[in-house]
Amino acid sequence: MKYSDTKPGVKARLAHLAIAASSAAAVLTVGVSVVTAIPAAAQNIAGEVTEALQLRLPKTPIDEIVCDRFGPWCEVVSGDTLFYIDKSARYLLVGRLYDMVERRDVTAARLLEINPDIIAAGAARAAAPESDDKLAGTTPQNVDLSTLPAEGAIHWGNKKGPKLVIFSDFQCGFCRRLAGELGKAGVWIEERPLAILGDDSRRLAEAVICAKDPRSALHLAYKGTLPTDSKTCPETRGLDANAKFARAHGFSGTPVIVRASDGAVLHGYRDAAALRAFAQGPKGERK
Repeated sequence: MKYSDTKPGVKARLAHLAIAASSAAAVLTVGVSVVTAIPAAAQNIAGEVTEALQLRLPKTPIDEIVCDRFGPWCEVVSGDTLFYIDKSARYLLVGRLYDMVERRDVTAARLLEINPDIIAAGAARAAAPESDDKLAGTTPQNVDLSTLPAEGAIHWGNKKGPKLVIFSDFQCGFCRRLAGELGKAGVWIEERPLAILGDDSRRLAEAVICAKDPRSALHLAYKGTLPTDSKTCPETRGLDANAKFARAHGFSGTPVIVRASDGAVLHGYRDAAALRAFAQGPKGERK
């Protein structure tokens, strides 16, 4: 029986099998570097997803795609950016992926591998046609900090320096590294804890806020030590306000750095020099 004599449903199946059989060649054709050690089935899926992406996002360069690490999601590397696509190639996710067992930010760690000079822990960036800014999170963002209550904040650092507002999670590794750089930057810090990593983060945030010396408790928390001098503190509306503010402005991860003078936002870890320059503003003003 000739291929042309087969029923439409059989034709579709044979066409699908032909695509799967040639997926490795298709991957090379579109310039995608796939890890050769992954199972053949995963490699076939990666090839099919790649073809679909090339049709739907023809202007997006794809450097690597891996489909055997994160359940139903394929990881897509495009230059120094990162996003995720489901294996049906229908749903695209621009955001951060957490490993709740290992308690680590998978996306931030992967971005650091791709480009050690940038750590976009706040949001993964993607390069997609006609909607790059929306997907990549590169649209400048400014927020109004005046709606935040005094409760829910811990102040520390150099009182004479320019002010930064930091949204953090005490269990976030990049937040811990950022705290060290903030101490070197000579800035005044208003730190507002979030519970991005779940109930343990919330309990730790409450312990810090309710401590007799929240500033010292904050640094202990980053070292993994639960403050022992916390007083009875049933009122935690400040932490709730932090969480509400973060949700309203799309802060899906930590750390998030906000310049107090104008509400300009940076997502992710920065070193002391970058923090100092950002805090001073585009014209170097100190407010």
